[in-house]
Amino acid sequence: MNYADLFRVTLPETALEIAALLVLVVDLGLLRKAALNVRAGAAALLGVAGCGAALWFVLTTGGAGLSFGDELLLSLGGTAAVAQAGILVLTALTLLLLIDSDFTGHVGEFVAVVLMAAAGGLLISAAQDLLVIFVGLELLSLGLYILTAFAKRSGKSAESALKYYLFGGMSAAFLLFGFSYLYGITGSTNLHDIMVELHGSTAIAAEPLLYVAMVMIAAGLGFKVAAVPFHLWAPDTYEGAPAPAAAFIASVSKVASFALLISISMAALHVYSSVPVVRFAVQVSPEHLSNVLGVQVPWSLILMLLSVASMVLGNLAALAQISVRRLLAYSAIAHAGYMLLALAYFTHGPRSAQTILYYILTYGLTTIGAFGVVGVVERATGSDRLDAFLGLHKRSPFLSAVLLVLFLSLAGIPPLVGFWAKFNLFAAVLSVSEGVVPFALVAAAVAASAVSLYYYLQVLKRVYVMPVVEETPIKAHPLTMAVLLAIAAGVVVLGCFPALLQDWIAGFFSVR
Repeated sequence: MNYADLFRVTLPETALEIAALLVLVVDLGLLRKAALNVRAGAAALLGVAGCGAALWFVLTTGGAGLSFGDELLLSLGGTAAVAQAGILVLTALTLLLLIDSDFTGHVGEFVAVVLMAAAGGLLISAAQDLLVIFVGLELLSLGLYILTAFAKRSGKSAESALKYYLFGGMSAAFLLFGFSYLYGITGSTNLHDIMVELHGSTAIAAEPLLYVAMVMIAAGLGFKVAAVPFHLWAPDTYEGAPAPAAAFIASVSKVASFALLISISMAALHVYSSVPVVRFAVQVSPEHLSNVLGVQVPWSLILMLLSVASMVLGNLAALAQISVRRLLAYSAIAHAGYMLLALAYFTHGPRSAQTILYYILTYGLTTIGAFGVVGVVERATGSDRLDAFLGLHKRSPFLSAVLLVLFLSLAGIPPLVGFWAKFNLFAAVLSVSEGVVPFALVAAAVAASAVSLYYYLQVLKRVYVMPVVEETPIKAHPLTMAVLLAIAAGVVVLGCFPALLQDWIAGFFSVR
């Protein structure tokens, strides 16, 4: 291996690691006795500078990626570049929200863990080898477990971190078992080589093990994106984690995980059309089943089942929530279902990838803003329950306006960016096949989006309509207000001019 090439390809990760070390040196060495808000501001700004440097490397580093022999380990451009840029921007926004937080006195350590976890996300986005994928996933996951438990004074934080860790360890075992079966079947850990092997007779000879591998991989990755039935950690984690940590989990980890799913689907696009489908009780030919469902089975069938379960349970369970954090958790499950539906009908390669990336980036941006508002309200009222938002339009007109924009975007109301994200996603599914099943699934997704509008409006009803209980103004740090304003403005601008982000994403696929 050429280690100069390794260093060049991993410059973004290196920038984040150097920034993490600088944060620790400055916070623990130079600012140990300074006020907490000074330390938090310095740590956050150093972290943002590290993200900026890493983003510059992502946007300027050319080449195909890093290879070991003839095997590609890390890719550049395309899905990897878009996802990495998104991860870095979302990480920077998360760090800026830390300045107004008071859940911990160890702000330097918090920022360092965020940056290290983001480095794991960058690895996942570019990985083209099973071993690199697993290392990146564990680097990201270990950071998320620590971030969830960072509020030491909160029993909920410790409980949610323990649940997250236990579920995460189990999902990692499933994923590793699935990877080991793939390696046993094909003799390679490289995604491209696996694709080549599965095109031949190897897959047919090892058909039962291949199905076991796919189910295990789906279980492991389903946990990462909080897809039903691997979602049980999400509501408790979103509720118990500190607000910046919850925002990071809801945005950055989702971008990295779906970038990985896109990479796998790009390989599966060329593989599973040649693999016989599992025989059901009624003997149905693979060709007939593919024509009926409009997908290439069985990988797409697994994603379809996860998608439907996530859309239904996520939206219905959100209706019963009285905690806004848990509401956002079940909303995240539903949004994961929408994106899994697009992955199930992933047949247009780069165009399908661009549609899903557009959705996950805009969703991540909106979710960070939502958790930012929830964090400010929570610090002022001591609660994240629905009643804590009563009369928010009088207590803070600015926060209420930001929340209005963000929640309507999550519901898919035009002309906000969430509408275009869903429109493009559903249109991409319908463009794949003219069968009844794709149309029915998109109709179900649209109906689920209509249901989501109800529980988002339940929050906004308390913000704007229901009688005011407390009129004490809610104040936040000016930088927090500026970040929330920038996020809300971005949601509006990208909604009014959707081609801005679409063309930017498409540029990475056509130029690089």
